Amino acid sequence: MVLRHEDGLHTTTLGESGPLVAFCHGLFGQGKNWRTIAKAVAEDHRVLLVDMPNHGRSQWTDRFDYVDTADRVASMFSADDPVALVGHSMGGKAAMVLALRHPELVDRLCVVDVSPVDYESGSEFAGYIAAMQALDLGTLRHRRDADAALVDAVPNPTVRSFLLQNLRRDDDGWSWQPNLDLLGRDLATLGGWPEEALAGHPPYQGRTLWIAGAKSAYVGDEYAAEMDRWFPRNRRVTIKGAGHWVHSEQPEVFTDVLRQFLAAT
Repeated sequence: MVLRHEDGLHTTTLGESGPLVAFCHGLFGQGKNWRTIAKAVAEDHRVLLVDMPNHGRSQWTDRFDYVDTADRVASMFSADDPVALVGHSMGGKAAMVLALRHPELVDRLCVVDVSPVDYESGSEFAGYIAAMQALDLGTLRHRRDADAALVDAVPNPTVRSFLLQNLRRDDDGWSWQPNLDLLGRDLATLGGWPEEALAGHPPYQGRTLWIAGAKSAYVGDEYAAEMDRWFPRNRRVTIKGAGHWVHSEQPEVFTDVLRQFLAAT
């Protein structure tokens, strides 16, 4: 396993041979969240786990912008070695923008539980950010104390555990890895879709797979027209028993679906 930094991005590599696959996580995520799935894929692929800007160990920026984010990730790839790009939520939108702006870099695209649309409400995520910012890190002694402090604001233990993976301790004490101030300020942009910036870009003609959670509302029939408009060669798979974090809630099914897509010719 090799860790490296490119254009301010922290990445982890797995696998030694086969086509290249890269994973772009969603809001509050980190590349390491995909490690279990990546290990399975790395049996016959070279895998790149990316910490997206303002997350994990990657650099913070002064604003959030999908075009800038997509171009930063795109700088790691080459048309001589096109990538199979997998993106969840925020990472899914960044992956879609990358494929539209740099189609020569993307062999195929897997979008996980997000659509190329502007979502009007981000109150759920705003609540998570507020709860994380309200935690008094200066008096925090143990991670379990942070978990207890977030129970009222984040009652779902799976989501709470996911958020707490961003809590890091070093010699200076506890800190949050994501740039919470920026993410909270630019939440509307995170939930949006850069329609104007993509004007003039043709649809992505590569093979595209949508994987959605059956209990999630982020990929629905009402968004199908936009999915077809931007990505005409798409198909959709909905996984039962999963919500927005479909890859964490149903990892075995998700991995099977993804591996079939990566192997398709």
